[in-house]
Amino acid sequence: MALVTLGINHRTAPVELRERIAFTPERMSEAFAELRVASGASEAAILSTCNRTELYLAGDDDCAPMVLRWLAGFHDLDAGELEEAVYVHRDGDAVRHMMRVAAGLDSMVLGEPQILGQLKDAYSLSREFGASGGFLSRLFEQTFSVAKRVRTQTAIGENPVSVAYAAVSMAHHIFADMSRNKALLIGAGKTIELVARHLADAGVKDFLVANRTLERAHTLASSYGGKGILLNEIPDYLHDVDIIISSTASPLPILGKGAVERALKKRKHRPYFMVDIAVPRDIEPEVSSLADVYLYTVDDLRQVIEENIRSREGAAREAENLVTAGVQDFLNQLRALDAVSTLKQFRQRAESLRDTETEKALRSLRNGADPETVLRSLARGLTNKLLHEPSVQVRKATTEGRPEVTEWLRELHQLDALEADEPTTPEKI
Repeated sequence: MALVTLGINHRTAPVELRERIAFTPERMSEAFAELRVASGASEAAILSTCNRTELYLAGDDDCAPMVLRWLAGFHDLDAGELEEAVYVHRDGDAVRHMMRVAAGLDSMVLGEPQILGQLKDAYSLSREFGASGGFLSRLFEQTFSVAKRVRTQTAIGENPVSVAYAAVSMAHHIFADMSRNKALLIGAGKTIELVARHLADAGVKDFLVANRTLERAHTLASSYGGKGILLNEIPDYLHDVDIIISSTASPLPILGKGAVERALKKRKHRPYFMVDIAVPRDIEPEVSSLADVYLYTVDDLRQVIEENIRSREGAAREAENLVTAGVQDFLNQLRALDAVSTLKQFRQRAESLRDTETEKALRSLRNGADPETVLRSLARGLTNKLLHEPSVQVRKATTEGRPEVTEWLRELHQLDALEADEPTTPEKI
């Protein structure tokens, strides 16, 4: 079973390309149906976040070229443009890549924990659409186990370093005393939950949470003494907030330049601090051209994040060692499974030869043949049948210059040990 991972991330592609190639929840069913047909893979999974889109495929052949063409076509992109940003990992390298992703070692924020939950969601979706079989299931479960060991056995997740944390840290550059500022959070997912927690820790006391579902918005906002509103109510409250941080799965922008312009007039040009964490973007890029608006995307957070990475570098080295051990363990499991399958076939063949020779011996006995002669014939026939094909293949391998096959035979049957146990002939005096 060949394993292929194909994707783009924050290192290989700018946000403009990442948002165009992101998979929205509404199109996941369509994507799974098309992907397996286009790739010929027997199993598939899709991970799509603000920083990466990755496809995990298991099948009999290297399907990367076909997958690249499908991915470009699905998102109405030129395959050549996409090819420059795409990376491909195969087999053992693909296993290592998935485990590094799950452990937060490949994230923009080293060691950030959200990616593990996103990878678990990707696995759940794959199972929901019937695209995950025994191979990917075993890989995902082993990956989650390794990520858990990284979290519990290293200090990689101790410091509050994440995209959400970086966004709040940047807000301090605009507002010295954040207890005086009101925040509008757009979305109510895990990232926004983390943003709300960091804002509260920074002193923000006044929260608005806007979401497509009012109940979800109210649940999150009330945790911090705030208020939940619907997305279409944002223009009514926009002039009254100072900090806007957005992270939704909307395929289209939620906040446009016109709405911000109108709000700025009401605010008498008091500054806005905005961070758009979403991919595709929630805030129109043109908003950044307005005076008194400080708009940042996930890519703009890179500098803040890199400063915080240094505190995790020692833990990252420990985590890499755990990943290496996890990869080796998974590959050993696969080899063991392959050995079990081979041994099963070997045993079935031996039992078939045994049954054939036994039936021949029974016929001879029923016809009155001498039992001793029949037994000797049975033993000789079974031995010849069992040893014939291995003998032919060993001789063939030797003539082809593959002496290791003979060595394997000696190891399998412990021939060196047998020779050592044989009694030696005493020297003549």
